[in-house]
Amino acid sequence: MYLCICNAIRETDFRRAARDGSGDAEAIYRAMGRTPDCGSCLCEAEDILREEREGLKSAILAA
Repeated sequence: MYLCICNAIRETDFRRAARDGSGDAEAIYRAMGRTPDCGSCLCEAEDILREEREGLKSAILAA
């Protein structure tokens, strides 16, 4: 599924970048070499970012 239609960013690609990067959703976009265009995806992007970071934290605590 596409997260950002304007930049053709798939949810899986954003999740991967979120796990590897830091900062807010706009910082992850920059790390991917893109910038939000219309901005309608940013709320969803922040939710995905939060999910990925919570997942990483849980994995670290379980180790």
